[in-house]
Amino acid sequence: MVRFEDLALFIRTAACGSFTKAAREANLLPGQVSAAIQRLERDLDIRLFARSTRSLRLTDEGERYLPYAREAIDLLHAGRDELRRNDGALSGTLLIAAPSDLGRNVLLPWLGEFRRAHPRLEVRLQLSDQNADVFRDPVDVAIRYGTIDDASFVALPLAPDNRRVLVASPAYLEQCGMPRSLDDLKNHSCLLWQLGGRLYDKWGFPADTAGIKGKQTVQVSGYLASDDADVVRRWAVAGEGIAYKSWLDVRADVAAGRLMVVLPEQPGEAAPLQLICPHRRQFSPAVRGLHAFLLARLAQVPAAGSE
Repeated sequence: MVRFEDLALFIRTAACGSFTKAAREANLLPGQVSAAIQRLERDLDIRLFARSTRSLRLTDEGERYLPYAREAIDLLHAGRDELRRNDGALSGTLLIAAPSDLGRNVLLPWLGEFRRAHPRLEVRLQLSDQNADVFRDPVDVAIRYGTIDDASFVALPLAPDNRRVLVASPAYLEQCGMPRSLDDLKNHSCLLWQLGGRLYDKWGFPADTAGIKGKQTVQVSGYLASDDADVVRRWAVAGEGIAYKSWLDVRADVAAGRLMVVLPEQPGEAAPLQLICPHRRQFSPAVRGLHAFLLARLAQVPAAGSE
């Protein structure tokens, strides 16, 4: 008989691509994960993974079986949540993926507060500026900036009116001067973000020319770039240059005087914040509770330019 735990470890191993990584995430030994996969293969009478000393990959049979395993786990979780719904207490494990800067500087204290309100709930936070694949990665929800056009996702709004803003430290602006227009950015040291080998050195801004809405792009340059958005924010605070950041990520620094908004009259690019789920069956009580909690907290954050 197929075990629930073995199915869960199969899904985790497929996402991690390694017995060792899957074991670390599940707080088990690699040998325990390997034994669970072997037991599942024996129960199913198929080979799920092709193994070598250096790699682990799904077989064709494993690829075909994986979506059924996920559906079975989802149904079991849904049944468990339905049985527990009546007592009003959130429980189980909630795995959340979030961007580095937002996670460290905004979500971290809020998630601590949320978990203390629900002592039977275990929260696991994964921080990365790489977008989590909610279908393959071992996460329940992903918190993500940007407009979601993929109809295969379910996106719940958290901060639909959030925008990016240009910011720099008072020390940098005193030394290098305040830009008077977007064209002036070409003469400043700009702090750049990179991801997957791509350098984001073209900054977009909404434009409204003769009543026609569009977008204008400014080519910028600088000597510092990082694939960690929080590093870019810290460089800005340290006076290394001008950054183009989500208002949610820099609002506290602006309020504390560590950063100043550059060209405040220039609207920045829209950066709506969303909570992403692969499908509605994963709207467990914990996910619904988290969405309501974050929505309430973010509604209290003043918009850029209103403080």
